[in-house]
Amino acid sequence: MTQSISVSWLQVDATYPEVSLTVDKLSNYDLILRCQVGSRPERAAFSELLRRYQSQVDKVLYHLAPDWSDRADLAQEVWIRVYRNISKLQEPAKFRGWLSRIATNLFYDELRKRKRVATPLSLDAPLSLDDGDMDWEIAGDTPGPEEVLTTREFYEQLREAIADLPEIFRTTIILREIEGLPYEDIAEITGVSLGTVKSRIARARSRLQTQLQSYINA
Repeated sequence: MTQSISVSWLQVDATYPEVSLTVDKLSNYDLILRCQVGSRPERAAFSELLRRYQSQVDKVLYHLAPDWSDRADLAQEVWIRVYRNISKLQEPAKFRGWLSRIATNLFYDELRKRKRVATPLSLDAPLSLDDGDMDWEIAGDTPGPEEVLTTREFYEQLREAIADLPEIFRTTIILREIEGLPYEDIAEITGVSLGTVKSRIARARSRLQTQLQSYINA
């Protein structure tokens, strides 16, 4: 997913003094510090921060909700929350993990609100096509309706299972399995030891496996 999101919705209208170093030359750490000065983030610094990290937000939301058509709206809400709360971030070096937590928590908040009830699919009734009806029992290389439905149900159950994990486990498993970060980076982002990271990931995987056992054994 490659969508750019304007920062106009932030309605940042404050005027800031010019600086000798343009924001695109600043490190990520210094950008965050600039955003934490004053009553609200500096416009230029925040826009540059958004530009650098937008792909990460897109990646997290895409893996969590690949079939949602409103991911751009969710991404916008992520940045609104970042804008409102970045001054509270005590360790700027852990911004990436903090951003991922905001994105994942927002997704699961939204998931709980939605009652997406899929229309039951009858495997006994014929499939209606433009040129007539056909039965389901037609051999083919592509997955059949039952397999497609089972796969969809599995991923919905997986999302719910991840949502039920305690936040410390959920954040760690998202950073590992969705963002693909090495254990060392996750330890640095979350501020715990390498052993704790490995333990949390193992426990999260075990809990997910237990909850999804019926699908795994199918």
